Amino acid sequence: MNDMDGDPELEEFATKLFNLARAGETETLRAYVEAGVPANLTNQKGDTLLMLAAYHGHADTVRMLAAHGADPDRANDRGQTPLAGAVFKKDAEAVRALLDAGADPHAGRPSALETAQMFAMDQFVQWFTRRDS
Repeated sequence: MNDMDGDPELEEFATKLFNLARAGETETLRAYVEAGVPANLTNQKGDTLLMLAAYHGHADTVRMLAAHGADPDRANDRGQTPLAGAVFKKDAEAVRALLDAGADPHAGRPSALETAQMFAMDQFVQWFTRRDS
C-alpha cells in the first residue's frame, strides 16, 4: 500500500511530485517538502522520491531530499535501495551524494556493493570497501 491509496486528487499530486524527482526539479520539490510533503513519500512500487532522483542521476535533488530527512537506505518493494539504483545507472555523483548522506552499501538486495561487483564497477567497489575498513 502506498501513501496515496484511494484519493484520485492525492494520487495525481503524488504523481507530480514523483515526476519532479525523476526530472531533478530540485527547487520545486524542495518547496513542496518544506511545505510538508514527506521526504520519504513512496509510490505504488515502494520507490521514494530519493530513489527516483538517484536512479535518474539527480545528485542535487538527492542531497536536498537527504538534508530534509529522506532515508538513503529505504528499499522499494523489490528490495532495491537508492544507492544500488545509482550504482546500476553508473552515476558517480549520485553515488557520492548518497554515501555522503550515510547510505549503507550493504543494504538491500542486491546491495550496492553486490551490484558494483556484478558489473565490475571497481571505483564503486573501492568506495564501498574503503568505508568498511
